[in-house]
Amino acid sequence: MSDTMTYRGYRASLSFDADDRILVGRVLDIDDIISFHGESVSAFECAFHDAIDSYLDACEKIDQEPNKPASGKLMLRIPPDVHGAALAAAKRSGQSLNKWAARVLKEAAHG
Repeated sequence: MSDTMTYRGYRASLSFDADDRILVGRVLDIDDIISFHGESVSAFECAFHDAIDSYLDACEKIDQEPNKPASGKLMLRIPPDVHGAALAAAKRSGQSLNKWAARVLKEAAHG
């Protein structure tokens, strides 16, 4: 069973609130806070869709770029010598360049 739902490129968590007996959701992987709920799966899904549609409409009305989740795809233009050094470092670590770069970027972003 998945505890997430996707709509228009946005992913939301899904959890059950036993006290209120509702499904509660929050849009993941963006800085803006978007939450919603429903008393059934279909009501939850409609509320999620409405929340995203309303968010995108509101951003358009105030001429603000909406937060969008990262796709996980990144293209970099780097000097050839840096590219070569990265390839060598990845090889020394026994990883593909992609896995090596993902680890290094994660460490830099969270360190």
